[in-house]
Amino acid sequence: MEISAIKQRISLSEILDHYGLKPKNSMLKCFMHDDKTASLQVNLEKNFYKCHACGKTGDVIQFIEDYEKISKHEAINKAKSFLLNNKAQSQHSANRGTANPGQTDPSGEKSALFSKDNRNNIYVAGGTGEWQAEFLGKMLAYFKNALHSSKPARDYLEKRGLNNTVLEIGYNSGQFHHGERKTEELVKKSLETGLLLDKGLVARTGGKAYQVFANKCLIFPLKNKNNDIVSIYGRSILSAEDNKLAAGTSRHFYLKNRSGVYPCYPNPETQKLILTEAIIDCASLLQISDIRDNYSLISCFGANGLNDEILEIIKNLKDLEEIIFCFDQDKAGKAVVEKYSKLLKEHLPSKQISTVELPCKDVNETLQLHNEDIFTELLENRIFIFSNENGSGVADHLQFIEGSSPFLSANNKVTGLNPVEITNAKPSQSEGNPTDFLRQKNLLQELNQLIEKAGIIGEEQSRLLLFLITISYLNKSPLHGIVQGSSGSGKTHIISRIADLMPQEDVLRFTRITESSLYNWGEFDLFQKIIIIEDLDGLKEDALYALREFISNQVLRSSVTIKDKKGNNKSSHKIVKGQFSSLSATTKGELYEDNMNRSFIVAINESDEQTEKIISYQNRRNAGEIDRSIQEKAIGFIQKIVRNLKHYEVINPFATQIQLPNNVKNKRRLNEMFQSIIKQITLINQYQRELTTNNQLLTTIEDIESAVEILFESIILKIDELDGSLRQFFEKLKKRFKEEQFTRFDAMEVTGFKKTQLQFYLNDLVRLEYLKQIGFANKGFKYKISYNDNIQRVRKDLKEAFTKQLEELKSKK
Repeated sequence: MEISAIKQRISLSEILDHYGLKPKNSMLKCFMHDDKTASLQVNLEKNFYKCHACGKTGDVIQFIEDYEKISKHEAINKAKSFLLNNKAQSQHSANRGTANPGQTDPSGEKSALFSKDNRNNIYVAGGTGEWQAEFLGKMLAYFKNALHSSKPARDYLEKRGLNNTVLEIGYNSGQFHHGERKTEELVKKSLETGLLLDKGLVARTGGKAYQVFANKCLIFPLKNKNNDIVSIYGRSILSAEDNKLAAGTSRHFYLKNRSGVYPCYPNPETQKLILTEAIIDCASLLQISDIRDNYSLISCFGANGLNDEILEIIKNLKDLEEIIFCFDQDKAGKAVVEKYSKLLKEHLPSKQISTVELPCKDVNETLQLHNEDIFTELLENRIFIFSNENGSGVADHLQFIEGSSPFLSANNKVTGLNPVEITNAKPSQSEGNPTDFLRQKNLLQELNQLIEKAGIIGEEQSRLLLFLITISYLNKSPLHGIVQGSSGSGKTHIISRIADLMPQEDVLRFTRITESSLYNWGEFDLFQKIIIIEDLDGLKEDALYALREFISNQVLRSSVTIKDKKGNNKSSHKIVKGQFSSLSATTKGELYEDNMNRSFIVAINESDEQTEKIISYQNRRNAGEIDRSIQEKAIGFIQKIVRNLKHYEVINPFATQIQLPNNVKNKRRLNEMFQSIIKQITLINQYQRELTTNNQLLTTIEDIESAVEILFESIILKIDELDGSLRQFFEKLKKRFKEEQFTRFDAMEVTGFKKTQLQFYLNDLVRLEYLKQIGFANKGFKYKISYNDNIQRVRKDLKEAFTKQLEELKSKK
């Protein structure tokens, strides 16, 4: 192999990755001298390096020689062995049915000729030949180097959750035919392969200009059965939202007369094959080692992109046992899975066909918003089409509905179009099947009991409300809750236990949030997440302000200072999107009025009865009378229930017929929160609610009844001037002392509070004029109840108002 061929086929970026060197702003600390400040500049696009301190410069071979301190001959042999090893790895990856991470046909030898009956020849005007595959391989090597040099492309990869050190990805900046690189041969071959298009354009300099194929696009190779690159796919990194791409402009580009598949032809011994709808979805799964090791993958070319070549590949897999669809969850994706399932069943009647139900729109969005471990569980719980081979014995256990998730109406009749029978692959080992559980008529009661099995004792309405608030992170308008209670009352415990019931890949727990930390997350790091703040009292005002903005607008926008490649400061616009639900705990409710106005308030039950329940549970647990495995199974099963919930738009036809009382503070905001809880109850009952022709869930009167019951105490807290703990403290004083005077020691005996907390509460009640302070400090104050607000009367009136409205609704039904 000639030295020039080695230099052409190996990139400096690959050498740096091989040695574990990570340039920052194209700079490294020079390894040839004691370099305290990075002075070695690497040009990944042109494949050379230069140290501005010692003056050393060179190409990829020189880099190997300098870094390993070996001779030129040894460096050449090292580069050869590196290329040959990569070639062997590439062939091994193709045999296993996965693309070789980060390598592209690295040998300097010519690719094999295409056989005449092979339909995998690339586009060439007037014919085909072996040079096209070699040329596209060289171009991909160039595009891979260009990716390292483009921050927008790297940022886009990070945003999409793709790892270019594992995947074979390049970037077309549109400059490959400019400057020193431009030759007649390059232009000629680019025109013949379609990388350049002659549109009769004239450059500003007067010379000929060309339109660039897939400009500003990520580049993915399409390969034939010989593992040669025979075409490429380009995915634009521009978006209409950034005002860089005109609305309606295509984001997907293929060379004409497209052939080949992504990532490569699968191993002939493949047993399980995953089909994705898009190449980026396939790449998302390909970078997960467990999936690479256990499945082969092929990407279709869009919703209707299972072409003849892919079908022929599947038919020729003699050892194939199962085909797994991992398509989008929209109407088009559901429809084509039904269509292709029937098609494949006709050609391969003995093969199993299954589909994966994703929690998000598609595979890549699921990867962005979850840990990659979720795909292992999703694949394990995939749904088999046409059969009941999971042993459940129920062929129509679930229904696959075009345009929606699995759904049954309240009458157990399928709503939707042209259902195809499918069954769950693996029923739960805990409480049965999650979807069966969600179909129960008394779902909320059963769910509440299951939450108690998971270890949350008492607080029956509060725990259910907190659960509904938390699962709203799946919706476009998530909810937020603040749990208020005295020190040691268990407020942090309950929000932590609720968080345990959620899929843990979606939960972020914080003890403290600094003033600027929320502004420094990635754009989608807080998208569809659950945030648990263990102590709201530890947040400073700037952090509380950022949290309020997130709750109100779901986005933070900040002007920040960054350094450019030359080290100069410049301003930049940073955006963090925050579609998350949150739970937080505090002892000082009234200090966070702005936050509380935007959140549901839940007061910890500090009654003697609740205390007895908790102590009894703790004693039974310590005595070994409680089986911890039952608690763990309940937690695991609730997590599966959450994963089986899908997002729907909810229509409440009764929204104008039920009103909150007039004496509620912040009635406008509370009304919206009240309607939100009704929607959450409708959503959790989605397997029992009717679906409109527009794929919207319809609220029932029963949902409103449940919302009133669950939210009643939170509405009372909104009406009440006192927060939850202070109200419970005051009610104990009223019950015991009525008209008589009392000292703080008397109050301590009645309420059970210690001196410091008790004095805070007494002072608050004096300030709010609920208590009158009598006497002098040096002789000890006495107190007397000065205002009896009769909260029980308020509660009764509110309950009667809601009951009357609900009865009127039922009478009209």
